[in-house]
Amino acid sequence: QVQVVESGGGSVQAGGSLRLSCAASGRTISRYAMGWFRQAPGKEREFVAVISDSGSVTYYADSVKGRFTISRDAAKSTVYLQMNSLKREDTAVYYCTVREASLYYTTYAVRDFDYWGQGTQVTVSS
Repeated sequence: QVQVVESGGGSVQAGGSLRLSCAASGRTISRYAMGWFRQAPGKEREFVAVISDSGSVTYYADSVKGRFTISRDAAKSTVYLQMNSLKREDTAVYYCTVREASLYYTTYAVRDFDYWGQGTQVTVSS
């Protein structure tokens, strides 16, 4: 079983920055891709970003491209999401997730991932 725990959420003004962290454990996490999704009130959970097991391949949703950066540490068990130039529409619960299969596409759905964290709230105010 894989455990996934997010941290780093909070409240920030528009234009500000936040950094989310995600620690995964329980299996050989370094062999798995990891990603971030988010879910705003009344909306479906949507793809934000994903990073390959090696950390060399990343994909982003168009809505965050150029503002968010996903990365993972050398041990590859912790993933980060650096969020800059935050907008009110970035307000959501952010979920970290793990995918056992390799990355084949540039965008992903909830069903493409195997393990999920409990989520961390990000609130952007104007």
